Amino acid sequence: MSKESSSHLATVLAKYEGELLDGWLEGMLSRLGRRDKSAENAFRQQAMRFIPVLASALERGPADDIQSAPWDDVRHLLSEISQARVREGFTPIETASFMFSLKKPLFALLRTELADNPAGLADETARASALFDDLGLYTIEVFQKSREQIIMRQQQELLELSTPVVQLWNNVLALPLIGTLDSARTQVVMENLLQKIIDTGASIAIIDITGVPTVDTLVAQHLLKTVAAARLMGADCIISGIRPQIAQTIVHLGVNLEDVITKATLADAFVVALKRTGSTITHSHSGQ
Repeated sequence: MSKESSSHLATVLAKYEGELLDGWLEGMLSRLGRRDKSAENAFRQQAMRFIPVLASALERGPADDIQSAPWDDVRHLLSEISQARVREGFTPIETASFMFSLKKPLFALLRTELADNPAGLADETARASALFDDLGLYTIEVFQKSREQIIMRQQQELLELSTPVVQLWNNVLALPLIGTLDSARTQVVMENLLQKIIDTGASIAIIDITGVPTVDTLVAQHLLKTVAAARLMGADCIISGIRPQIAQTIVHLGVNLEDVITKATLADAFVVALKRTGSTITHSHSGQ
């Protein structure tokens, strides 16, 4: 877009700001199909902030390169708006409508401003359309990246919640595992377990796999890595929840668990852990 064309567009933005704002807001709300007062106020505030920033960029730099320095403020504001809409539950298309809804009222004002210059109006409209397409696509790109970051953070939080390390007894920890044990989850398991060993000074850690549906070579390797890491921190591990079918699978796979104490149930593992730590449990009998 030529500097003259950019100036035309900047002039329209400045000259018809109030009219443009009303038309833009109406277009956004109609595209979204949402009519609550708080959303309308938020959209209006965002639009009021955006118009002068856009006009400034058009006056200072080329409109066919929104990645250039003069467009830094525009990109920053669009990023802020897109990230906010991710958190508010909008879709990518609803987010992009922030830019696309500006086309209709802006083009109407361009027709008014350039009514005596049909050729110039055609060129200006085409160039402005390309500009807003670029800006709209930019909002979608930021939206998708922001949503991916939120999803990754939520997955990490779920991993941490699904691998609780609890202290069963003095010097005895338990780590009940439920679900598939993959590489990412193994890393979280090891980090949580090692941190708990540091915090409590525990000497025994029971890893209970009763809730792990299947054990293949990869899962067994992950378990062995966790056991090895705990040993480096001075804690021995007991693996409980070894069901008959899992025992057969481990033997069939040729996985070496000879150095690891294994038990069928968490209760059995707990008894072993108490003996290893020199603790005992006695039953009290009350008289009738």
